[in-house]
Amino acid sequence: PEVNATGPVDVVVLAGGTGRRLDGASKPDVVARGARLLDHVLAGLEQLREQGLPLGRVCVVAPERVALPEGVLRALEDPPLGGPVAGIAAGLTILEQNRPTAELTGILTCDAPASWRALLGAGRDLEGVCTRDGDHTQYLLGLYHRRALAAATTPGGTPLRDVAVRRVLGSLRVATLALPHGIVRDLDTWAEVRAWDTDLPE
Repeated sequence: PEVNATGPVDVVVLAGGTGRRLDGASKPDVVARGARLLDHVLAGLEQLREQGLPLGRVCVVAPERVALPEGVLRALEDPPLGGPVAGIAAGLTILEQNRPTAELTGILTCDAPASWRALLGAGRDLEGVCTRDGDHTQYLLGLYHRRALAAATTPGGTPLRDVAVRRVLGSLRVATLALPHGIVRDLDTWAEVRAWDTDLPE
């Protein structure tokens, strides 16, 4: 598909959490289809770059034990395990410290290894656009205007912690884009990892 991009896009990839439903495994390091879940997302972003997406900086929100390729930034909320909204705020802070900062920020998750496709053809209207899977809005797979995202996740300069993603990102004026389930499906259990591992790549 053609990439619809009019300006640079930074990307925050959420790769923290406890992996509770994976028996405590480090979710970004889970291997399926011959690579870590995180590496599927990062490789997909490089494909987008090759297809013409003006990709800026990529920041992965993950603890030090998760290995990152050279050139990929790392962030982590302080203290850790503050939830995805706190992770987004931490990622935005690191991006802000590593200028130039793009006006658009993509949000992806490592446990949706095809999620990078959510940035294909994304619009530039309102305060963002996120994906929809049936009746379920996937706020963590989308593209947002950085200032609106920062204002929502860090109101008054204080990052929110332990709050529902839907409550925070749902307050933004966003459009939703219906995508095939294979793109937005996330892998929260070993059964889901095995099923994706044995499926043909989307």
